Amino acid sequence: MLVEFRWGENKADHLAEMAAELVRLRPAVIITTGGPSAALAVKAATTTIPVVFLVGEDPTRLGLVSSLNRPSGNLTGINLFANELEAKRLALLHQLVPQAAGVAILVNPADMVNTETTLREVEPAARMIGLQVQILKARTAREITDAFTTIGQDRPDALLVGASAFFNTRYVQLAQLAAFHRVPATYSFREAPEVGGLMSYGPSIADAYRQWAVYAGRILKGARPADLPVMQASKFELVINLTNAKLLGLTLPPSLLATADEVIE
Repeated sequence: MLVEFRWGENKADHLAEMAAELVRLRPAVIITTGGPSAALAVKAATTTIPVVFLVGEDPTRLGLVSSLNRPSGNLTGINLFANELEAKRLALLHQLVPQAAGVAILVNPADMVNTETTLREVEPAARMIGLQVQILKARTAREITDAFTTIGQDRPDALLVGASAFFNTRYVQLAQLAAFHRVPATYSFREAPEVGGLMSYGPSIADAYRQWAVYAGRILKGARPADLPVMQASKFELVINLTNAKLLGLTLPPSLLATADEVIE
């Protein structure tokens, strides 16, 4: 089996060209990840080649499929709900840092669809619990460092790292900088607290990738995307790094400990 890769390098303006390249190769199936922009680019490039996507929010709202149960086109895939959980993540962070008055939100401006969803979810949720919001943007490793320089100067009480495929590749940098600047931070996936970050709430990315591969395999064996319902994440994990919490001088509320799926010591 021949596998062709294309990597967008966090540059959304390259996606249409790369999608067109893949379509010209006439593959048996195209699989996309890294946010909805890649899936939308492939959808625009072909109406016949089967496509399996992995996105963080409702694919019907994004226009990828007409129905979750019967996609009815050449696309199907997995919805992680990662972007649609931002308000819940903010609420959990506020439980851990109840004295917080201001929160910084780090988003990736290169990933406009995910950024719009994050801000749509977080800003009204923050107002509801009386938090002032500061929006920080980063699309490169250097810009992440610059964003934390701003955090060091402005001293927000907490940080929510928005769901973004780019940020998923920078968890070590994000966790180290958050620890250096002593800012409590929450992330989308458990990989962050596993490398020293404070807390995460979200679906299992590993499980999603397994299902993604299963769907691609079924299509290679003859299944049609229209007959494969969009899979939706159903299990969400709250993971807390107790060592990080202690370093920050935070006391875990019993209610939060009781709901945590894992506490890393």
